[in-house]
Amino acid sequence: MTTIDKSFGASFDPFKEASTDDNNAGVQENLIHIRIQQRNGRKTLTTVQGISTDYDLKKIVKACKKEFACNGTVVEHPEYGEVIQLQGDQRNRIRDFLRDIGIAREEQLKVHGF
Repeated sequence: MTTIDKSFGASFDPFKEASTDDNNAGVQENLIHIRIQQRNGRKTLTTVQGISTDYDLKKIVKACKKEFACNGTVVEHPEYGEVIQLQGDQRNRIRDFLRDIGIAREEQLKVHGF
């Protein structure tokens, strides 16, 4: 435990509500597609599609925004459902983030673009 944990109690895990107690705790079944879209000029947009509805996407976006120092939002796509959008080229960072926090395994993450 760090000194912060001692002062304020145990740390809060925003993704805990979606996990279970088995070996692949919280890992979903489907592929997650991470894409990049060109906006205007040098500006790009990273989209993440396919995250299970068991997870609160707004909490994931909030954690990503803080971790990557970029802006992001959750948008409703008519074909793909809820999609996370992050500013900039965050493909590798979001892949590592989703793998490290246990939302998906490496083989479930499909990175597209360029």
